[in-house]
Amino acid sequence: MKKLALSTALALLTSFSPALAQEPVAGGNMIVTYKDDVATLDPAIGYDWQNWSMIKSLFDGLMDYEPGTTNLRPGLAESYEFTEDGLTYTFKLRAGMKFHNGRELTAEDVVYSINRAVDPATQSPGQGFFGMIEGFDAAAEGKGPLSGVSAPDAQTVVFKLSRPDATFLHVMALNFSFIVPKEAVEEAGADFGKKPVGTGAFKLAEWSLGQRLVFEKNPDYWIAGVPYLDSFTVEVGQEPVVALLRAQNGEVDIPGDGIPPAKFVEVMGDPAQAALVVEGGQLHTGYVTMNVTAAPFDKPEVRQAVNMAINKDRIVQVINGRAIPANQPLPPSMPGYTKDYAGYPYDVEGAKKLLADAGLGDGFETELYVMNTDPNPRIAQAIQQDLKAIGITANIRSLAQANVIEAGGAGTAPMIWSGGMAWIADFPDPSNFYGPILGCGGAIDGGWNWSKYCNADLDALAAKADSVIDPAKAEERLSLWSEVYMGVMKDAAWAPVFNEQRFTMKSARMGGADALYVDPVSIPVNYDYVFIKE
Repeated sequence: MKKLALSTALALLTSFSPALAQEPVAGGNMIVTYKDDVATLDPAIGYDWQNWSMIKSLFDGLMDYEPGTTNLRPGLAESYEFTEDGLTYTFKLRAGMKFHNGRELTAEDVVYSINRAVDPATQSPGQGFFGMIEGFDAAAEGKGPLSGVSAPDAQTVVFKLSRPDATFLHVMALNFSFIVPKEAVEEAGADFGKKPVGTGAFKLAEWSLGQRLVFEKNPDYWIAGVPYLDSFTVEVGQEPVVALLRAQNGEVDIPGDGIPPAKFVEVMGDPAQAALVVEGGQLHTGYVTMNVTAAPFDKPEVRQAVNMAINKDRIVQVINGRAIPANQPLPPSMPGYTKDYAGYPYDVEGAKKLLADAGLGDGFETELYVMNTDPNPRIAQAIQQDLKAIGITANIRSLAQANVIEAGGAGTAPMIWSGGMAWIADFPDPSNFYGPILGCGGAIDGGWNWSKYCNADLDALAAKADSVIDPAKAEERLSLWSEVYMGVMKDAAWAPVFNEQRFTMKSARMGGADALYVDPVSIPVNYDYVFIKE
């Protein structure tokens, strides 16, 4: 079988350091604050925005991303190749990589780590990401290890897939795929998340529960010169307003919970403070779902009218400009975003005409479900006012998050504002925005496709896109995904409203490219590549 080879890692050495506005300086300790303590640092378990980037600094996967970008690059793998049919991937590991306990990493560690994430005894929330690997169903039921992962020798790992899947390399860059040493996991048992051992740029030196975590530079890290910091300290139990005050006083380098909403306008209105804030896109979209299986939202004209009725600019103002209006399901920073698509215009009279064309010129009454934490009820009220202007009376049902999710999954909610539950991509690939929340597979009882939208033709096109695994055809694949999302918008399965922006404040002494402070795959900051200028 013909093989397609991709990249010997050292040939890509320039991609291991981001574009820098200034030369990095080695040394120093950075201070980060959070309100809540960290739940776990086990890569197979951790699945929240707070621990995500800490885990990335402690561990590595076979694949990684160029700092501050969504561009894949080799990680622990020096190189990899795959067969033309996309069913076999072979990774060659770098030589001499060491865990924090001093032992060299081997291919067997990779096999162990992937199996550990799939083993139901681990209870990994990322188990389902490995569904394309041969033998997944049996392994996920606890019937032994994956048949599709093997280590022919100490430096080689082979994956056999049950279907071609262009997202596989992204999965190998997910935290759930990070490599751990079996002996450390077995020694720590359930406490491995508090006693992590990886190959990452930093190692955990101290964890005082409820007070602080200290991460120290790994002198044996396999990327020369990285990290630049000697250490970084995460102080927990800090209220966001207090953390902001300390940052303003120069006592904190990164307030990890961000700028408190009540202080946002004040901070951004002060040129000195605003100069310390970095803004960047998130892989996020907030949207209104409409149940396409029930009247009146079974009529595309009605769903198109809702799209045209919502004044997105005004809703962005409700959240103090911390977002940009959305015109499609994918956020602008996601590969596959259709740049030349304008979306539905804000057009009250046009929306009224569409309702009249659908036989609903006198309007109708419906329900809009919303999570009951600020600012979501306020956003729902703005949407309610917009819909009223075209004759739709939307009664707001403000409920706890779990109740909204339950109603969406059951298909009993005619409309839902997704805020507080909106989709943030697990990895930067357009497929992650389709299958769970727009594809037929998610339109099931309990699924996350709350519109219950199912277009078999688009599902087939999505499957075709994900079967394109040749990197030389990457643009062709993204073009197919663009076609999928344009089809979704033609059907008006959603009304996309806004894409949240990230605003990270950093102290004046912190250096490194701005992109590192709004890294799309490391929230809130890429700890490995930032540095202290002083």
